[in-house]
Amino acid sequence: MALDPLEWVVIGVIVIVIFLWGPSKIPEIAKSIGLARKEFDQAQKAWQNPTEALLQQASQIPPKQSQASADDLLLQTAARMGVSTEGKTREQIAEEMVSARAAPKNQATPAQ
Repeated sequence: MALDPLEWVVIGVIVIVIFLWGPSKIPEIAKSIGLARKEFDQAQKAWQNPTEALLQQASQIPPKQSQASADDLLLQTAARMGVSTEGKTREQIAEEMVSARAAPKNQATPAQ
């Protein structure tokens, strides 16, 4: 079973790649080639069917409200409710806000 000249070329290229970059770099190179192919396929699909590609891109966009803005909103709401936030975690602040909302208000009832 003799090897064809093309098979010898492939084997030679593999040996040269191992000598040039070492065995630890080969998985990284393969991963980057795979990612490039994936991007190429996505671009090709977008070119063939633009509306489907736009819908797919829209579903991958993260929501605009980030974690920092959620924390800011929590702190602002706690301040409006009169809940102290110093030295407390988000969960502790949220629990105090819930208990403050659930507690009956101490309002004087009008005398009859």
